[in-house]
Amino acid sequence: MNDPRLNSVHLELPRRQEFRAARDLLLNGCGDRTLCPQGSSGFDGGSPNHTAVEQPGSAELIAARFVLLDKDGTYPLKVGLNTVGRLPDNDIVIEDGYVSRRHCAILVHSDNRCELQDVASKNGTFLNGRKIAGPTPLKSGDEIRMCSRNIVFMSRQPDAAVPGSHQTQRE
Repeated sequence: MNDPRLNSVHLELPRRQEFRAARDLLLNGCGDRTLCPQGSSGFDGGSPNHTAVEQPGSAELIAARFVLLDKDGTYPLKVGLNTVGRLPDNDIVIEDGYVSRRHCAILVHSDNRCELQDVASKNGTFLNGRKIAGPTPLKSGDEIRMCSRNIVFMSRQPDAAVPGSHQTQRE
């Protein structure tokens, strides 16, 4: 599969090889059930920062099962691949000179699983203070750090519906 958001021509060797290996791992993790609904998610086109929502009552935000929150706004995530970085064609644009052009990606599977993957960024991607080394499951409340930028992953699903969530049972 070829995704124009995941090209590596701007990188020098050996980072280009690292990026391509990370890209292949990410795209191979998608699967048919995740890729099929991606095109009909309603977030295609629009402004360059097409997942940023300034209006809290917008239809995109209300319909989103998963969102990212930071000081600049709320970013609904679509089923499929959601790229994060400073280039304007990312799904989530982070305007910070230290964030890589393609820093990381969040893969939202059609079965309500979400995972975070670093895309060979220069400074790494951290989840809850720990640097990730490969595909890492996300749960509601997780904090994603890219350089000095913190973003919180939130789910609109009850905790029991989000695989990997830590729910304690009451007696």
